[in-house]
Amino acid sequence: MKCEEMRELMPDLAAGLTAMTPEVSDHLGQCGACEAKMAEFRQTMALLDEWQAPEPSPYFDVRLQSRLREEIAKPQPGWMAWFRQPVLAAALMALAAIGTGLFFRSDSGIYAPEHVVAVNDIVTQSGEGSAVSDLQSLEKNHDLYSDFDLLDDLQVQQDVTANP
Repeated sequence: MKCEEMRELMPDLAAGLTAMTPEVSDHLGQCGACEAKMAEFRQTMALLDEWQAPEPSPYFDVRLQSRLREEIAKPQPGWMAWFRQPVLAAALMALAAIGTGLFFRSDSGIYAPEHVVAVNDIVTQSGEGSAVSDLQSLEKNHDLYSDFDLLDDLQVQQDVTANP
């Protein structure tokens, strides 16, 4: 017999629930660690046998009956009380799923094909977005853009005079 098997049997042997077999007594005679552990178990069981449970309070039954009457007298929640929280959570999940489905649906939403514009489409629309068209736009509006620089200089001068 191995020590592990003996340790499993020790509580029952010490309590007297299992009879001592020759194999167990041979192992206890040969293994000093198991014999010491068995002696400790027997001492513990002897102490537990001597222990007396305390008597309950004389008013325990009266207080228990009173508490039971109070609990019975409380208004009981309706049959829908258990149903409310899970149903609310399920309804919110369903609304979130429907909203997400509508948002990502193929014929509406920002990811719909008519809203997705490829970079090549931007470049090829009437030549806008190309380097040549940008230079042509700058050339046509040179006077306008140069006035913006004057406005920036004017704004800087006003800031300097306002905050000396």
